[in-house]
Amino acid sequence: MSPVPPAVRSLLERPGVTDVLVNDGVHLWVEVDGSLQPAGRLRRGEIDAALERVLAPLGRRLDHLSPIVDARLDDGTRVCAVIHPIATSGTCVAFRRFAPVSWTLHDFDAPHLASLVSDRRNVLVSGATGSGKTSLLGCLIDLVPSDERIVVIEDTREIVTAHPHCVRLESRPATAEGRGQVGLDDLVRGSLRLRPDRLVVGEVRGSEASALVMALTTGHRGSLATVHADSVEAALERLRALVMLASHGWSDDLARRLVESSFDALVHVERARDGRRRVVDVRLDSISPAESMR
Repeated sequence: MSPVPPAVRSLLERPGVTDVLVNDGVHLWVEVDGSLQPAGRLRRGEIDAALERVLAPLGRRLDHLSPIVDARLDDGTRVCAVIHPIATSGTCVAFRRFAPVSWTLHDFDAPHLASLVSDRRNVLVSGATGSGKTSLLGCLIDLVPSDERIVVIEDTREIVTAHPHCVRLESRPATAEGRGQVGLDDLVRGSLRLRPDRLVVGEVRGSEASALVMALTTGHRGSLATVHADSVEAALERLRALVMLASHGWSDDLARRLVESSFDALVHVERARDGRRRVVDVRLDSISPAESMR
């Protein structure tokens, strides 16, 4: 029996649904085909009891000492929850549906991106939340020749790929006692000893940026990563800032040059109002806007 409330589970099983949200502990919202819609109410306290059942088998906790949690259920559904008093009006939860369906580059109106994989270019994919960054990464991984070894590194396993030689690593948060944490930066460094032909980092957002940049500037051609940003220029700036935060003593100029030399192609994806994801910008040879694949 699923620990998720029946009302939430039924919404997650509806075609076209990507996210189910709980506001103030009771109000349900659902995202269907890119549109957010109200979807009824839960009983007061129902979501809190469900979260206890969800998190207990995962060894995770949600209480006043740990009021925020991000976890993955056995079926791949991602759950992010925040409780009172951090969520001032009551428990707030976001369920992100796991859709084990492989996309293709044609779904993004971007078949031309296949050459980035065959040419072994290092690709940085940027976009907003829900724009399709992770799905596009899966498309590109599927195009890698089957005799190449890929190491995929994620905070929470989300990338869907059918590649036959794909090693998957997932970070682990610290326990309530502050022990046992395995961060993305640990995984990036450790992955270099696993003999990867290509590295894939699901989302760069912390100190792993420095480890990734150093890995890409010393080899592993054809690697892939995503970053949350609203343009390719913003993606480079964000990555540079993350590298500087993680690498004390590096100058701005050094961080900029290392970031720009790490990636050969920048790809930006957006979600249209009708829910379709599209590649809207492609830059080759790092930041220069002069060369485009369009």
